[in-house]
Amino acid sequence: MAGSRLPFPLTLTGDGITLREWRSEDLDDLVRMLDEPEIARWSPMPSPFDVEAGIAYLKRCYQNRVSGQRIQLAIVADSGRPVGEVLLFGVDLGLKEAELGYLVDVRERRRGLASGALSLLSAYAQNSLHLGRLLLRIDPRNVSSTAVARRCGYRLTGEAPILQEGPHGSSRLDTWELLEGQADSRRDRQKNVASRRYGRRT
Repeated sequence: MAGSRLPFPLTLTGDGITLREWRSEDLDDLVRMLDEPEIARWSPMPSPFDVEAGIAYLKRCYQNRVSGQRIQLAIVADSGRPVGEVLLFGVDLGLKEAELGYLVDVRERRRGLASGALSLLSAYAQNSLHLGRLLLRIDPRNVSSTAVARRCGYRLTGEAPILQEGPHGSSRLDTWELLEGQADSRRDRQKNVASRRYGRRT
């Protein structure tokens, strides 16, 4: 990683999924995916999420990508259309850490997409960006998201919760971490069960 700029453009593949840059032609899929109460409940997304919100979202995404401020990729599976998103942001080169986030269309869950995308970007962050500590902030009531975090080897830190305001009120976010070396050991333990798992979980 040159300086503090994150790579752009970027495509990652593995475990039957592709992580790629968002495109202008993804607008309809983005609006359909994010205009959901379940998404708004756990994130600061505007609700309802309409076409105007989608255009602004894609514009901000592109600006953040070309400036190297964050990685923000669409999750694409067998249909070739975006079914989710995964992010890496808040990079601190001094501490060698960054925060990640993820979401999956409510109609595409329990297929292993969130855990596959999070594992793929986590491995890239550790192996290619040389970040030693990766963070997630998750409301403990969001049991689907906490299950994904555990499945990918993340662990609770015990740090004080962080307050986040959203369209459905406030959330208290717990901090989860993945330290250098944990992702590789986790993937090694999963090799024999990956094909059985895929298609059944979030």
